Amino acid sequence: MDMKSLLKKLVETESPSHDREAVNHVGALVAAEANRLGAQTEIISNQQTGNHVLARFPSNHPSTFNLQLATFQPSNPILLLCHMDTVFPLGALAKMPFHEADGKIFGPGTLDMKSGIVICLAAIEELQNTDGLKQPVTLLCTSDEEIGSHTSHELIEKLGKESAAVFVFEPALVDGSLKTWRKGGGGYKVTVKGRAAHAGGDHEKGRNAIEEMAHQIIAIQKLTDYTKQTTLNVGVIHGGTVSNVVPDEAIIEVDVRIMQPGEWERIEVEMNKLKPVLNGTSLHISGQLNRPPMPFDETMSATFAKAQSIAAGIGMDLKAGGTGGASDGNFIAPLGIPLLDGMGAIGEGYHSEREFIFADSLEQKKNLLVALLKNW
Repeated sequence: MDMKSLLKKLVETESPSHDREAVNHVGALVAAEANRLGAQTEIISNQQTGNHVLARFPSNHPSTFNLQLATFQPSNPILLLCHMDTVFPLGALAKMPFHEADGKIFGPGTLDMKSGIVICLAAIEELQNTDGLKQPVTLLCTSDEEIGSHTSHELIEKLGKESAAVFVFEPALVDGSLKTWRKGGGGYKVTVKGRAAHAGGDHEKGRNAIEEMAHQIIAIQKLTDYTKQTTLNVGVIHGGTVSNVVPDEAIIEVDVRIMQPGEWERIEVEMNKLKPVLNGTSLHISGQLNRPPMPFDETMSATFAKAQSIAAGIGMDLKAGGTGGASDGNFIAPLGIPLLDGMGAIGEGYHSEREFIFADSLEQKKNLLVALLKNW
């Protein structure tokens, strides 16, 4: 497989999360490659966002023979998780075309995470052409990771429970480290209702929703606790119409990141305790945890140690790291299933016009996946 050519094809097929038809074009390319490699491929129809692509690759090895029972015992598959959607709108390719320069490959979605799809398919093909697949492999490419995985997370959890291990092909850290911990993430929308009035003639009859929201913003920001790795960020605010009208509504959006068990529950209690400061105003608060935390616990420690040992066998010094960002790996973490995240290419600038991968990381990460699938 020419990895760069396939990556070029995927990147030049733009796929913003909210454009169902565009994401489905990428899905068709992925399904065609999977079919070429002999997968049992299923297109999971989805009306809200693009369709999901599920490809099952059977083992090329005989199943383990149980002498006592005189039966063959099929092994659980390894699940490879990728997503096809990107944060870039249609037309981004004109400003940041796919190209290679100075050992780097640029383009929208190159790092996050179309290179991950290429790595998976290339590793499977290499094993099929050499040693064969030791155990079945399931490849799931979803359509909505960048917007919360609302239509795919139940499928991810279901497949995870059926799997011996789950590898997530989000980008590695810039030094090549896998992501062995991630914060969980959620958010709140807070709406303040006040009363409109003329800012000159009837100011005292108004109830300024923006003033009330200012009190709430300060209280919400104070719920951040760096000692527990918990952060709250009021990142969006809307309110008012024109300067000579007392605003009757203000809305904020709050990003919440947690690492420790129980922190979401603490935040939820504190958010529900918020009360209006100004007479004549009211609050409406709604929110949810989108992804639970992915801690570096005993299961993760043992999983990484196993991967590190396998990587050492091909001369690779595997390192561990983490990030405050969340991924679909967060859905797997609470299930207690062996999990490796950050298995994708190495690069920088994702979600920006600077996005690129180091070209040689395609081969490097393919070799790592081949070794893991051979020896897991």
